[in-house]
Amino acid sequence: MPQVRSIIAGLVACLVALTLVPMDAGVAATAKKPAVAKPKSKPKSKPKPAPLPAQKCEKPKFRIFVDVGHTSESFGALSARNDTEFGFNLRLAKLIVGRLKSEGFGTTRLLVTEGKARSSLLKRVGVANNAKADFFLSVHHDSVPDKLLEEWEFEGAKSHFSDRFSGHSLFVSRQNPHFASSVLFARLLGKEMKERGLHYATQYTMPIMGRYRHPLLDKDVGVYSYDQLVVLSRTRSAAVLLEGGSIINRDEEMALNAPERHGLIAAAVADAMKEFCERRR
Repeated sequence: MPQVRSIIAGLVACLVALTLVPMDAGVAATAKKPAVAKPKSKPKSKPKPAPLPAQKCEKPKFRIFVDVGHTSESFGALSARNDTEFGFNLRLAKLIVGRLKSEGFGTTRLLVTEGKARSSLLKRVGVANNAKADFFLSVHHDSVPDKLLEEWEFEGAKSHFSDRFSGHSLFVSRQNPHFASSVLFARLLGKEMKERGLHYATQYTMPIMGRYRHPLLDKDVGVYSYDQLVVLSRTRSAAVLLEGGSIINRDEEMALNAPERHGLIAAAVADAMKEFCERRR
């Protein structure tokens, strides 16, 4: 019996000892350390495609696209005498194309598109890019923000005008892959216009222009930046937008309706392109 009692006492002691052990001790003993997550490496960004190299200029092979700004359906601004900007753009663009061809740029192409504004912008850029244009010149004429317009009547019809500003302007985009070449041509054209007695529009630096305000890159000849403009930023060639003058200014509209003014501008474009071509040889 004493032996049985000692065995029972031993068992009781073991049970008591087990109840004193913390309940999570066994778990703590066997738990593995949580795996430390390695920081994910940032995905490598795809390199931007390199811009097409500027080609040497051989005049008969140099592909120039002269883009007629706007369309017959989306005609742009109205002049002080209710004529559409598209009509002014088309007349000037045709003169420029004719003058360039007469100077040896035989592959110069007139680009006229149809449709709504946004779709026509993408279309004209696509045509020029697919044809591997060497240069893109978009031809426009200027107006002013609506808040600067004044009312008047012309031939019994209500119209608007603003005689406050006048002059041409030149725009380039810093997003264009050939920005330096774009600026070079714009400066050459501005110089040619200035030598012909034409002045550039200075209002684009003024706060009154609101969202139409643009940085002036060359204060001598009137070159501005317009970085987000589709026809300048998405073309894969050098690109410049020319505002031939203000058709909302009554006096300048009359001058732009005369063949002499558009003739001066076309000659300036041709001479600027010849010098631009010479510098690329």
